[in-house]
Amino acid sequence: MNDFIFLLAALFSVLNPIGTVPIFVGLTQDYTKAERSKVSFWTAINVLLILVISYFIGQYVLTFFGITIPALRIAGGIIIASSGFGLLNGKFSRNKGLDKKAEEEAQQRNSIALTPLAMPMLAGPGSISLLIAYYQEHNSTNDIIISSLAIIAVAMLIFIILRSAHYLAKYLGASGIVAISRIIGFLTIAIGIQYIISAVLSIIEEI
Repeated sequence: MNDFIFLLAALFSVLNPIGTVPIFVGLTQDYTKAERSKVSFWTAINVLLILVISYFIGQYVLTFFGITIPALRIAGGIIIASSGFGLLNGKFSRNKGLDKKAEEEAQQRNSIALTPLAMPMLAGPGSISLLIAYYQEHNSTNDIIISSLAIIAVAMLIFIILRSAHYLAKYLGASGIVAISRIIGFLTIAIGIQYIISAVLSIIEEI
């Protein structure tokens, strides 16, 4: 249960669907309620598939390119911490890889569920590296079941939050969303720094 809560909290902090709310509202402002629900559903499904593939296949990618786990942890920690700083400063769009040009292209696209919503706004390098590194230390049958449930749970939360995005934006307001995202950003920075510390300690122990 502790592992489930830890991975769920870590993924939720790194993915930060709350910070995606204002962007989602902007991209779907001309959509009907049914269309928003459909986009929310397929965004959650796409995120689920990306995270599951990263969790189970990521280790083989590392082996192919000769990347060690400490190197992945350091790189992932830097990305995660950088993402957290972006949230802490309230820079949602830039932090999630969505500049003005990309946003304009997204508004002209028939489907935005995969790009830019699922990737890179939600499932980005930070969450992918987190799952790959997590699998290296938690790969028993029980761990895999717990991790899979945590990934499914975070995908469900993403669906619920995006489906309610327009209501959240209305009742929380811009200041409320910024406040919540800054709290999540602080936790995300802590997760990134912890990954870097773990990698450095692992390297020292090997020496």
